[in-house]
Amino acid sequence: MEKQRGEKMEKIKIRIAEAKDIPQLLDIYNYEVEHGVATLDLQPKNLDEWKQWFAAHNVDNHPLIAAEMDGRVAGYASLSSYREKEAYRSTVELSVYVAPDCRHRGVATALMEEILKLAREENSIHTVVSVITTGNEASCHLHEKFGFEFCGTIREVGMKFGRYLDIDNYRLSV
Repeated sequence: MEKQRGEKMEKIKIRIAEAKDIPQLLDIYNYEVEHGVATLDLQPKNLDEWKQWFAAHNVDNHPLIAAEMDGRVAGYASLSSYREKEAYRSTVELSVYVAPDCRHRGVATALMEEILKLAREENSIHTVVSVITTGNEASCHLHEKFGFEFCGTIREVGMKFGRYLDIDNYRLSV
C-alpha cells in the first residue's frame, strides 16, 4: 500500500510480524503504557513478557501483523483471545497500535484493512471485539469507518494517571 503525503511518497508494507520485530513492537506498546490510555496497563512490559505475548500470536486464529515504513516497524495489529472460556473461541479481540511519530500517515487504516481481511478468511472467527478507552476519538472513528458497531460504555472501570477511565465496546461480525 502506498500513501501520498505532500510531495513525499510513503510506502507502508503490511506483513506478518516476525521475532526480530519484538523489541520495536514492545517499544510501541510501552509508549502507550507510559504516556497514553490506549492500554490500561500501568507498568511497562519487559522483553521476556513480550516474547510470551508474541508466542501466543500467529497461531490458531490470532494473527499478528506489522506495518513497516522506512525499514522499521511503524505499528502493529493483532487478534487475541477475547475471554478464556471455550464458548468465546470464535470471538477475538482486536488491538491496533501505531508508533507516535507514524500517526496520521495511514498506518492504522492499512493495518485495519489487513487484519480484518485475515479475520474474514479465518473460518473459526465470527466476531471481532475492540475495547477502546473513552476519549480515543481517532480509534473510535477508525472502527466506525470499518463498520464496527458501538455496543456501549462501561463507566469508570480503570484508573490511570490518577483518574477513572471508561471503556467503549465495539464489535464486528465477520
